[in-house]
Amino acid sequence: MPAPLTAVVTGSTSGIGLGVATAFAENKMNVMLNGFGDADEIEKIRAGLEETYGISVLYNGADMTKPEEIRTMMREAESAFGPVDVLVNNAGIQHVSKIEEFPEEKFDAIIAINMVSAFHTTKAVIGGMKERGFGRIINIASAHGLVASPFKSAYVAAKHGVVGMTKTVALEGAEFGVTANAICPGYVKTPLVEKQIPDTARERGITEEEVVKDVMLGPQPTKKFVDVAEIGALAVFLCSEGANSITGAALQVDGGWVAH
Repeated sequence: MPAPLTAVVTGSTSGIGLGVATAFAENKMNVMLNGFGDADEIEKIRAGLEETYGISVLYNGADMTKPEEIRTMMREAESAFGPVDVLVNNAGIQHVSKIEEFPEEKFDAIIAINMVSAFHTTKAVIGGMKERGFGRIINIASAHGLVASPFKSAYVAAKHGVVGMTKTVALEGAEFGVTANAICPGYVKTPLVEKQIPDTARERGITEEEVVKDVMLGPQPTKKFVDVAEIGALAVFLCSEGANSITGAALQVDGGWVAH
């Protein structure tokens, strides 16, 4: 019986990252969780995945703005599980503001966490993936990696950068059995999105209900939020042999948003 795959999923204590980690655990992958939150709640999540699915789950709270902490996390995963087969770069933060009012420290933090951290994690594992002839790098970008919205300059810049970096990694790994793809969700009702609602209402001068109906779901022809389980299912498929020739792609899971 082949050994289980090992996956590191950044930003996986809630939202999309937790959905991907859960899908991986359900498919018998060992998983390294990462993210911020209440320590007791995170331990409950970690232990629950391990018990429910009979795999090994670790947690590392590496700060995605700190390269040395990122490198330590990747070494810890390899020490515990063996080589990292699958890397999912999902960690992200958001801030909504006009450019002229955008706090510079917020802009820098969004670029660091949403984009630059993916460089550091990828750098830590891609050499080993090439040597072994197998690897899956999945970057959770966004529909905002393909199109823009007002008041999200840092986020849109970071996600466009993630899509571009994905293509470069795909080209560098293509002859070595290493694929790199970006998943580009539309609006998913996660804590990150829910926190945007009052900020967006303030910036646009509309109600929170109008933000959901017109700003978030307005561009999505399905008129409903994307489910985290749908993102997890696609991530699982990208790890399969059926996805061997899918690389360098920006895969839209956006309810038709970018089709406009």
